[in-house]
Amino acid sequence: MNPFLSFIVRSFVAFPITVITWLVCLFPVGLTLGPSTGYAILAGVLTHVVLSLFMNSRFLTKHQLSRKEYRYIRKNLAEAKQKISRMNKSIFKIRDISSVKQRIDIHRITKKIHKMTMKEPKRFYKAEEFYFSHLDSVVELTEKYSFLSSQPKQNAEIGQSLIETRRTLNELSKVLEEDLYHVISDDVDTLNFEIDVAKHTLKQKKDSKFPEENRWLK
Repeated sequence: MNPFLSFIVRSFVAFPITVITWLVCLFPVGLTLGPSTGYAILAGVLTHVVLSLFMNSRFLTKHQLSRKEYRYIRKNLAEAKQKISRMNKSIFKIRDISSVKQRIDIHRITKKIHKMTMKEPKRFYKAEEFYFSHLDSVVELTEKYSFLSSQPKQNAEIGQSLIETRRTLNELSKVLEEDLYHVISDDVDTLNFEIDVAKHTLKQKKDSKFPEENRWLK
């Protein structure tokens, strides 16, 4: 679950518990304002902690991950987020019109892979090559391209470097597309299987409705 949304849900539950605890301590129990407020705050904090542990446990169970695995994935996703941010800054500084589509594709694919992995952490293992190799290459090349293209005076050597960098980025964008496909490959296989099952079911239904017609067609 999204951390912010998770916090909102916990707060939504903790707030009434805090108020109820405060009222119970203040009136039926007969405590003074100070202790009542202290117990109410403690009840709210404990509710937050218990709900956080419960929600994290459900999340890990749902995605079949251990706490150690999830910490490892979160660490790498946080590092990747910083790299993608660096890459995007470089991308949007480049004013070369000829590479606009290429840069939009790179931005779109990297964002899509990272977003999917954040939502379903177990996909990280299908995208390790992206996170540990391809993303670093794209970041370095976009920063280099941005730096060279921003130079006020460009000679033949810089021009050639820009051409080579643009060509390499084009190849990398294709590699990123393969990374994205690899991340969703299980979904594609599942969809194809479900399509085959649906076709088989429809065929059986049709055969059962028109047995005589199918016999003559054969």
